[in-house]
Amino acid sequence: MLTATTAPVTIGRVALTVHDLDRVSDFYQRVVGLHLLTSDAGEVLLGDGETVLLELRRDAEARRRDPREAGLFHTAFLLPTREDLGRWTRHAAAARAPVVGTADHSVSEAIYLTDPEGNGVEIYADRPRSAWRWKGGQVEMPSDPLDIEDLLASAGTRPWAGFPAGSAIGHVHLQVGAIAPAEAFYAGVLGLDITCRYPGGTFYGSGGYHHRLATNIWNSRGATVRSAPSTGLANVEIEADAATLEAVSARMALAGLSDRPGLLSLRDPWGTPITIRAH
Repeated sequence: MLTATTAPVTIGRVALTVHDLDRVSDFYQRVVGLHLLTSDAGEVLLGDGETVLLELRRDAEARRRDPREAGLFHTAFLLPTREDLGRWTRHAAAARAPVVGTADHSVSEAIYLTDPEGNGVEIYADRPRSAWRWKGGQVEMPSDPLDIEDLLASAGTRPWAGFPAGSAIGHVHLQVGAIAPAEAFYAGVLGLDITCRYPGGTFYGSGGYHHRLATNIWNSRGATVRSAPSTGLANVEIEADAATLEAVSARMALAGLSDRPGLLSLRDPWGTPITIRAH
C-alpha cells in the first residue's frame, strides 16, 4: 500500500536561506517542534529526530525576499496521526504560535503559520485515503472551517514532545509568476500528476497522493526570475523511485537541461532550485 512517504515521488528536505539563524532555528524547534540534529555557525539541520526535514543556511548579506516574488508559499509538515496534530495544536496555543489560518481540506486538516522571516509553514495530518473524494482524476480539496475543538479532543492527555518519528514534509507550495509554464514544468518535465486546480493555483501529486507540490499566483502574478542570493527558499529536494528518476532525466535531456547520474539538479521557470535524488 502506498503511503505519504512511500509514493513514487516524495519530498525529502527543504532548505531555507535566513539572516538570523539563531532566531529562525529557535522558532522551528520551540514553536514548530522540529528536533535539532546538527548545527554550526552557518547551518542548522532539523528533523523528526531521525531524518533531516529542514536545512537552515545563514547568509547575512542575502537580499531580503519580497513576499510577492516567486519562491516559497509554505512548507507543509505532515504529522503521522490526527492525534499528533491535536497535541501540536494544544502546544501551539500554549506557545502563542503565530497562526495565520486553519482549514479542513477534506483530505487533510491543516494549521498555517509564518516563521520570523516570513516563510510560510503548514502543520497538517491526512485523513484516511478512503475518505478522499476523486472525480475525473481530480481530488476534492475545499478550504472549509476547521473544527478546532474536535481536533483538540483527539489529542488525549499525552503531552507534545516534538515531531514524532515518521513525520515528513508532505508537500511544498510554491509561488510562481504564471500557471501555464508552471504546469509545463512540474507536470511536463517532472512528470507529476495534476490532481487539483483552484482559480490561480495547480496541485501536483504522485502515486495517488493528493499533492506533493503546488503552484499559485495569488501573491506573485507576473513574477519574474528570482534574483539570487536572497532569503527564503534555497532548494526543494524531491526523492523519486528509479523509474521516475530515469523518466525525468530523459525529459531533461530532451529539454536541454543538465543532470548527473543519480542526482538531477534543475530550476523551475522562476529560478527556484529543485534537486531530485533516488529514494
